[in-house]
Amino acid sequence: MNSDSVAMTDLSGKMYKPETVCIFGTGDFGRSLGLRLLQSGYSVVYGSRDPKNSLLLPKGSKVMTHAVAACDAHVVFVAVQREHYGFLSSLASDLEGKVLVDVSNNLKRGLYPESNAEYLSRLVPGATVVKAFNTISAWALQSGGLDANRQVLLCGDNADAKQQVVDIAQSLGFTALDRGSLRAAAELEDLPLQLFPLWRLPLNIAICLTAFIFFYVLTRDVIYERVTNGKDIAFRIMISLANKVFPIVSLVMLSLCYLPGTLAGFLQLYNGTKYRRFPDWLDRWMLCRKQLGLLALAFGFLHVLYTLVIPIRYYVRYRTNVYVISLVKGNKTYEFDNTMSWRCDSYYSMGILGFGLFVLLGITSLPSVSNSLNWREFRFVQSKLGYITLLLCTAHTFLYGWDKFLKPASYRWWMPPAYMLSLVVPCVVLILKLILITPCMDRSVTRIRQGWERQGKTSANGRDTKTNYPLIA
Repeated sequence: MNSDSVAMTDLSGKMYKPETVCIFGTGDFGRSLGLRLLQSGYSVVYGSRDPKNSLLLPKGSKVMTHAVAACDAHVVFVAVQREHYGFLSSLASDLEGKVLVDVSNNLKRGLYPESNAEYLSRLVPGATVVKAFNTISAWALQSGGLDANRQVLLCGDNADAKQQVVDIAQSLGFTALDRGSLRAAAELEDLPLQLFPLWRLPLNIAICLTAFIFFYVLTRDVIYERVTNGKDIAFRIMISLANKVFPIVSLVMLSLCYLPGTLAGFLQLYNGTKYRRFPDWLDRWMLCRKQLGLLALAFGFLHVLYTLVIPIRYYVRYRTNVYVISLVKGNKTYEFDNTMSWRCDSYYSMGILGFGLFVLLGITSLPSVSNSLNWREFRFVQSKLGYITLLLCTAHTFLYGWDKFLKPASYRWWMPPAYMLSLVVPCVVLILKLILITPCMDRSVTRIRQGWERQGKTSANGRDTKTNYPLIA
């Protein structure tokens, strides 16, 4: 729309200028929306119960009473809370034939028996209500193209009205997604109330796994020494125990990112088709793989940071000094162990390479980076390099443990070293993947994912592509 546009006819036959947009409400969202509209070439008029109080409104906009403002535009954004919708009933005649864009949200779910948009539609029956922009924040409007979330979800019962809102959203630099009729408004209004829905399962896994490993290591190291030898080494909880827990959790969660992909591959082989639904638990697991990987990377970062502070710890410096003094007093020398040197260097090398690829996986998970990659590039990094990362980190753990599992002293209270627990899931994943990439298995999986179906293996629900996710190969 531009300033040269001619007047057009709205749903009731009234004339309007398509470049003018009205906003009811002068709060944070209303001001941010008006500024963005002005920057995109629209004329903006605000409807306010106190037109004289307009000091904070964006420069270039107009402010007047609600009734007068409604006459100047065909599209009216209702940027007020549902509790303040009362004044709209008195404007029913002025809003007849207008498109009302409801941007409101509630403080909690189930607050009202019907959605705000449906309530607004009953309140002003002569207008056409479209639910939109409620999932966009005032900050997102102000930051423009710098904001990662540019998607405007909308719903309504009138296709023409929705198209006008879509045109506005696109002119502001957003992408619009039609979610159907106005009945979907309740679902859209609940979206902003969700707190990291895809992160709940990964966070619960991380918390439970961290708690289990921590108490396991606490029992083996601190409590065991206290009970059997009477030594108080509780101070090691802060650094030593934490630096055992974090890498274990990181490695297990990284392997949990790739385990569902291998399980899905075997399920497809068993079903002989890619069109059969996966179990719900596997669907949910696969949808949160990105969050699992980012949490694993966070624990990996903590492991690196805790490792860097080891040389400056008081306990380490004390033990080093005591050992050196004992060698001097006994006139002994510390002989160079070539095998230990290879082991340590390999241990650190595997850890550095694994962590480097781990960071690469995290970077390519960012929307701004992943959107710049094509599917083949993204799959190569997240799948091929992902399994190499898992292999390097697993090798890093094996080199750390070395031959400890052969020493009876390592099994305190019949409890194996904690690092052995961290190797279970990664080894299972790597073995399953090794089976899948054998020529005969890989050929069958590839054919199935290209659409081939084994005779006699058809879905009970028919061909359903809902769960036809791009699996990690």
